[in-house]
Amino acid sequence: MSEEDGKKQLLHLVFGGELTKLGSTEFRDLDALDIVGVFPDYQSAHTAWKAKAQASVDNAHMRYFVVHLHRLLDPEAKATGQS
Repeated sequence: MSEEDGKKQLLHLVFGGELTKLGSTEFRDLDALDIVGVFPDYQSAHTAWKAKAQASVDNAHMRYFVVHLHRLLDPEAKATGQS
């Protein structure tokens, strides 16, 4: 997916790991983080996040996150309503 096919690439990172305690975002072991991947749009990132989150449902301390990389790479776009 790219601007060539009419859709702007909006990169998203999906990753997860075991948290030190429920309700925090501090990871128990940074070396054990599960980097699922970088995705070209939110929908594909959400699909990957959901699969990983459902697969780890038995571990209450395991959490997966979607990071909007495109907002970090181009913070001015968000400020002007372009993201």
